Amino acid sequence: MKKRHGMWFFLVVFSLLAIPVVGLAMSHGKLPAAEGKALYEYITKASPYEKWSMWPGKEKLYPGTEPHGALLTTYVNEPALKGIKEQGGKLPDGAIVVKENYMPDKKLAAVTVMYKKAGFNPDAGDFFWLKYTPDGKIEAEGKVEMCIGCHAKAQGGDFLFTNDKK
Repeated sequence: MKKRHGMWFFLVVFSLLAIPVVGLAMSHGKLPAAEGKALYEYITKASPYEKWSMWPGKEKLYPGTEPHGALLTTYVNEPALKGIKEQGGKLPDGAIVVKENYMPDKKLAAVTVMYKKAGFNPDAGDFFWLKYTPDGKIEAEGKVEMCIGCHAKAQGGDFLFTNDKK
């Protein structure tokens, strides 16, 4: 009887210790495919973007421009932050930039995402684009011509207006 209790104790303790390790591996492990649902799940559940760093030099609700909104908050994952700080704004494969787009009354209108995925679209910086509503409905994803056409005009490099030197 004692052996059975010892085995159950071991399994319970092992399970409790394994949960955080598995969660950590999921949140910092393999990046998602260049696909709307997978990317949305990654940035909202596996590695919640609200816990990432903000774009260097930016705070919450800074003034924005159309089409993104009157106010913006921009988050970056670790690869993006490294690219911004160490590679002059050139983002590496796996970099993700998440921009919350707000109305003048500070109501969240949409969330837009740039995800650098090697080989996805070399003609447009290899970015996968995603736009979703505050309730998570995907409005646009992939090779979004409106996003590509506008961001191709960015003078700062790598399709990023935030890099523009003024």
